[in-house]
Amino acid sequence: DHQRTNVRWVILALLFMASFVAYMLRTNMSIAGENMMEDLGLSKIQLGMILSAFAWGYAIFQFPGGIFGNIVGCRRALTIIAVLWGILTLVTGLGPGTNLASTIFILTTLIVLRFLMGVVQAPVFPVACGGTIGSWFPVSGWAFPNGLTSTGLTLGAAATAPLIAWLMESLGWRESFILTAPFAFLIAGVWWWYARDNPADHPRVNKKELSLINANRPSSERTIKDKAAWKHVLKNRDILLLTASYFCMNYVFYIFFNWFFIYLVDVREFEILEGGFFAAAPWMAGAVAASVGGLWCDRLCKRFGPRWGCRIPGIVGLSLAAGLLFLGATTKNPYLAVVFLSLSFGCTQLTEGPYWAAAIFVSGKHASAATGVMNTGGNVVGGIGALLVPITAEAVGWVPALATGSVFAAVGVGLWFFVRADKPIAFHSS
Repeated sequence: DHQRTNVRWVILALLFMASFVAYMLRTNMSIAGENMMEDLGLSKIQLGMILSAFAWGYAIFQFPGGIFGNIVGCRRALTIIAVLWGILTLVTGLGPGTNLASTIFILTTLIVLRFLMGVVQAPVFPVACGGTIGSWFPVSGWAFPNGLTSTGLTLGAAATAPLIAWLMESLGWRESFILTAPFAFLIAGVWWWYARDNPADHPRVNKKELSLINANRPSSERTIKDKAAWKHVLKNRDILLLTASYFCMNYVFYIFFNWFFIYLVDVREFEILEGGFFAAAPWMAGAVAASVGGLWCDRLCKRFGPRWGCRIPGIVGLSLAAGLLFLGATTKNPYLAVVFLSLSFGCTQLTEGPYWAAAIFVSGKHASAATGVMNTGGNVVGGIGALLVPITAEAVGWVPALATGSVFAAVGVGLWFFVRADKPIAFHSS
């Protein structure tokens, strides 16, 4: 027991890998979409319907996903959902083609499959970031691990664009789904084998690590039944403000998530493989920014307290994102557009750690519930944006379609000025 163990960092590495795989199996549709439209006879708006089905399933089940995580525990929850990611990805690749089914049947099948993929991906962040990080990391160090899981997610998306574009070009879009599905089964197995819900239950955690994790933790007598916790969280003004601001930030996020690759190929006229390569750029910028934002937020919180510690990176990140998005949309040079747009996306990721840390500061032991609420707001917007962007683009062009993101980001900045991360919810036992 001389050296302190570091099991919490192994747990974080597994969460990093899980979010990497989750994102790979989530972003694949927006890359494969280009070839699927051609092969299955789908329009851009129909593809928008398929992409938005994911966002609706994901948003609607954030709440229930958080509750599911609380009931079955983080270890079991993540194992079950990862197995389901793999199954749904396989089924998507094996779905019927136009020789066997009508376009309406194919469209309906894909909408249902994507909705279900949204449902089974929904618990991943309330369970991982809210639940697991809350339990496994000391109170003063939540933003950096949250930033790091966002880095895993952005790297997963970065790897997806070139990987799926390459598989699609060399083998076909179906094979791009079938060959990536086994990653989900692998992550499920490793997580089940190694992870535990409670650090004290892990055979490799020693007393020194346990006392570090539990230092300054609010006593558990104050926790109340989860049913009551949800009501408190939903009534809390700071959680609601965070949720509204997160909604605005994620509008920009979803522009990139759903449409960036298609924008590069159709509007900026890059070849598929080149487009796949450049489509990874925002996610690479985001990967760096998510970790930087988390570290910066933790530093500022130690120096100025949580109110301004979370507020400053939130305000700076979204302000830059709004300006850079507008520059990227309006520049004539396609390569310069990639640079501005990638930096704009990076700036949204600067705010990820601060959002989640602020929600955990406000909600304490009920972080799963609070982050579930916030992430619902953050993802309902995906269902709206997935259709608003192509409809705006078809009606008035891509510049206004992208500029809608700058407006949302500016509103998100305004809301941060009212968030008080230093005011925890007063839970009264009932």
